[in-house]
Amino acid sequence: MDSHRMRKGELEVEVAAQGAELQRLRFRGLDLLWEGGPLWPRRAPLLFPIVGALGKGGLRHQGRSFPLPKHGFARDRTFTWIERTPEGCVLELTEDDATRAAYPFAFRLRVAFRLQGDSLRSDLILANRCGEPLPASLGGHPAFRWPLGPGLPKAAHRVVFAEPEPEPIRRLTAEGLLDPEPRPTPVAGRVLALREELFEADALIFDRLRSRSLRFEADGGPALAFSWEGFPHFGIWTRPEPGPAFLCLEPWQGFASPVGWDGEFLDKPGVVVLAPGQHRTWSYTVTALR
Repeated sequence: MDSHRMRKGELEVEVAAQGAELQRLRFRGLDLLWEGGPLWPRRAPLLFPIVGALGKGGLRHQGRSFPLPKHGFARDRTFTWIERTPEGCVLELTEDDATRAAYPFAFRLRVAFRLQGDSLRSDLILANRCGEPLPASLGGHPAFRWPLGPGLPKAAHRVVFAEPEPEPIRRLTAEGLLDPEPRPTPVAGRVLALREELFEADALIFDRLRSRSLRFEADGGPALAFSWEGFPHFGIWTRPEPGPAFLCLEPWQGFASPVGWDGEFLDKPGVVVLAPGQHRTWSYTVTALR
């Protein structure tokens, strides 16, 4: 595997060129990142140029339809290394014939990782390289170990948001589309008590989230802080069946197509549109707590 390893103090990180995907996040010898497995082999896939699934018509642009798989293609493409240092790296993906067949736009997506003390910061920088508006969604999908440490029960874990989160959440249909019916929040004040049954209907989707940071923690165990900038939406997900032992904390720009929506991608709910020559940055930071 073509990858780059970084270390600063007690924090060790590895990033792969395939998908610009985080492969390892280790603090004081403890692996915080899911190691992949047969039921879900990914670790921290990058979502671009869509988050979630589109409807049966695929991506529609100027009356044409383009087949674009769930979560897009970036996670399966090999990025080019732009920079590699002991405490950081930058990777880049630009359009080619294969991407244009699914997403008919010229773009540059750079993914930067930086070690900052006990933190790892990731920046996603999207630039419009074409002469027309560039519509896109993108997001992170890092999977952290659940339980965070050996011997801890899953039920001892919780997500604690920075702010109270009373607004309803959204769920997905069996087809992976956004259900039009909001659901009551499972967050009590600021605390989401974690249990596998929460995810029997797939991800928890927060499209009205107030917080821009949270803690993933357990009584008597390690913890991590997670913060994000620029992303207006958030997902929390795992596979509830026996075997997987991870929790995905996912900052998003966008989400799956709403049920019944079949318009131009430029007008899709949650999509950001960049003018020709414009670029924009989104970021998230993971901090290992002592």
